[in-house]
Amino acid sequence: MALPTHPQARIPRPGWQRVMALKGASLTVPFFLGFALFTVVPMAMALKESLYAEKGSGLGFGAKTVEFVGFDNVAEGFADGRFWASMLRVALFAVISIPLIQVVSIGLALLLDAAAQRVADRFRIPLLLPYMIPGIVATLIWIYLYSPAVGPLTPFFHLFGVDADFYSGDLVWVSIGNLMAWSGIGFNMLIVYAALRSVDESVYDAARIDGASELRIAWSIKVPLVRRSLVLTTVLSIIGTLQIFSDTMLFKSMAPETITRDFTPIMAIYDWAFQQGDFAYASALSIILALVVGTASAIFYRLTNKAPTS
Repeated sequence: MALPTHPQARIPRPGWQRVMALKGASLTVPFFLGFALFTVVPMAMALKESLYAEKGSGLGFGAKTVEFVGFDNVAEGFADGRFWASMLRVALFAVISIPLIQVVSIGLALLLDAAAQRVADRFRIPLLLPYMIPGIVATLIWIYLYSPAVGPLTPFFHLFGVDADFYSGDLVWVSIGNLMAWSGIGFNMLIVYAALRSVDESVYDAARIDGASELRIAWSIKVPLVRRSLVLTTVLSIIGTLQIFSDTMLFKSMAPETITRDFTPIMAIYDWAFQQGDFAYASALSIILALVVGTASAIFYRLTNKAPTS
């Protein structure tokens, strides 16, 4: 004989589940609207623009006409040596800067996780504060700090007999990397710290009972358990670094000899669009950059999310 069930223990009806699922999905509507409006639509417009080019008639004195050229602009972009030189320049910078930023972020997250909750709460917001400052404002702050005329860093290094020119060709990438680290470490640290706090403490207690030291627990248990968060922050860093623009654009005003108009891929695209007025070719370069960024992010994500073999 079947046992009677409590009225409150009934299984929810499918209709109720569908309503709750729709309510939850509705929270994603603003994101998808913004993504469609500010990402999908501009990409479609860029793709359409890249298929045309302005052609002059006669000796160049006649009126220009817009002609369909297919993928000629994209092919020209793939053969543009200066554009790919800027891509390589930024890629080398990313290979060096992203691992350093990630290591510091992991270290800070591990320190906060090991500290008492009261201590962690005091340091969490100050470490995140640089990320909350708008990028343009942060760049202007560091441009002032790097300035040899009014900034405090140059006189400070002079005390030790070091003549540091932060805008020289030898140090400009170090200066930009320091700015990006200052702005991005707090965000990455917070993501990793949140992942650490979600781990069951019994896992660490079991390791301590087995005689594992705190350093061993951090390296062999904590870091592997937050691997997905590390992959997420690294992918975001790859996307952001390959598209660096505002930092180098503002630095150009202080070091025009070092930072040229095609110093980074985005600066090259900006120059073609707004300085030379060739929006079609700039659109083609932007499509190539999107393909490179997407490919690099997908390759890294795939390599780091392979299931471990036994």
